[in-house]
Order: sequence, then C-alpha cells, then structure tokens
Amino acid sequence: MADYTERFIALPDGITLFARDYPAQGAERGQPVVCLHGLTRNSADFENIAPILAAKGRRVLALDARGRGRSGYDPDPMRYRPDIYVADVVEVLDQLEIPRAVFVGTSMGGLMTMLLAQREPGRIVAAVLNDFGPVLNPAGLARIMAYVGKTGPYPSWQAIGDAIRATQVLAFPDADAAFWRTFARRVAREEANGTVSFAYDPAITQAFTAAPTGPAPDLVAAFSALAARPVLVVHGAISDILTAEGVGAMQAIKPDILVAEVPGVGHAPTLEEPTAAAAIAIFLRGIS
Repeated sequence: MADYTERFIALPDGITLFARDYPAQGAERGQPVVCLHGLTRNSADFENIAPILAAKGRRVLALDARGRGRSGYDPDPMRYRPDIYVADVVEVLDQLEIPRAVFVGTSMGGLMTMLLAQREPGRIVAAVLNDFGPVLNPAGLARIMAYVGKTGPYPSWQAIGDAIRATQVLAFPDADAAFWRTFARRVAREEANGTVSFAYDPAITQAFTAAPTGPAPDLVAAFSALAARPVLVVHGAISDILTAEGVGAMQAIKPDILVAEVPGVGHAPTLEEPTAAAAIAIFLRGIS
C-alpha cells in the first residue's frame, strides 16, 4: 500500500499535473515540504526521502512537472519553460491550500525554487538546493544536453538500465547493479507493447533549442532572492554542474548558506546518501 495520496491537479490551461502527497506522521511539526525534481525526472526521485520527512511530522508534496512522469504532456512544446513550471507550482499550492512551504529542488527544481523566490518570496520558508546554484559549469550542461530527448523505446529494462548507466556513471562511479535497477524504475516506464521508455515528453528539449524569445533568467538575481531565507545546498563532490567554484559563488552572495558535500557523487545526489539525508534532517530541525 502506498504511503502517499495520489493527487491530480487540473491547471487552467487544460494540463493535469500529478503529485504524491505524503501526510505528516503524528503531530505536524512544521510547514510542508515541496519537492521539485530535475529536467528529465519525476516525483519518484523522492520516494525514499519523502517518507522519512513525513515521519518527522511534515507533510511532503512531490510534484511531476508538466511533461514528466504521470503529468500531462503539453501540446505546445514552447510552454516547457521554467516560468511556466513555476506558475504551475503556484497553482498547485493554491489548489491544495499550501500557502507556504520548505522547498527541496534538485537541479531544475532548484532553478524553479529560485525563480519562485523572485516571483513570490513569501511562499518560501526555507530551501534545499540539490546541486544547483547561480553559477553552473557549461561543460556539464553540454553533457546533459547530449542525451536529453532520447527517450526510447528500449527493448527491455536491462537495455534502458544499460543506457542510463552509460550516461550517469560519471555521477555515480561506485554504484552497484541494484542502484541502477532502482534508477531505471524511477525514470522509465513499461509501454503496452512491452518496450520501456523514459517517463518524459521528448519535446521538452524544443523550448531551449529554439531561437531565444527573451532574456535568459538572471540566476544570480534569482538566487539572491533567497538571501533572507535559510538555505542548504547539497553538493555532489564530483559534480560537473555545480563545481566547487559554483559553491563558492553561492557563499559569496549568501555567507550564511549551509553546505553539505556528498563524497564520491556527481550531479545530482539522490538525497538518500547518508551525508545528504543527515544534513537535510538537521536543517529542517531548525525550520518551523
């Protein structure tokens, strides 16, 4: 039996979003936690950490962004944009009557958290940015763009698992076979004909490969919008996206930021690593 309630939230533009809603166990001990995943991922990424946080007395909402997981695909690929994703989050929170929350954002979810801080700072009680910040490594971004959009199908779970390992072993060099099987089950799904595909719309790439229609987000300004909030950054020690220099840039902007470095892991930590899980638990103890 699932330890969460399945939520399907209809947006004004006709897209329906899916979320896992984990109720607080026992007496509630603080504001809810909203978990936002990375570019090609979904709410399953938080299936381990979410119940742990719920057991500590916090409601946890893990959302599938449009075009990912069990959320609807957008017929207009140009709407796969961070500003739209942030507007979606606001709509979901309004419908579920969650005025304020702690945000845990992995990669793209970190960007969404920062942009939300600019748009509606009162929504954010505190933030955990998982391997994301205002200064990113172009080489790492290029590596990700080389495989995004290649969703399959693959002939078997073994085949897609091998493909995942080929693109992600740089981030998890010491992972065992069980890790890769779990990874595959979180990011992929079996089709009716028995093949296996990644659980996202391959069209998500079109919005950021098309000709620019406006200025790119100012990531320094977006991160600075969190300056008055408690922030923990979880940093993969061998990350090629958020490097040590990138963490230094965050510390220069926000000297009181907390940093948890996850040894032997790149972009992005799963948050199940002992270092990451312990840092988040300690961080949340000080957040009402």
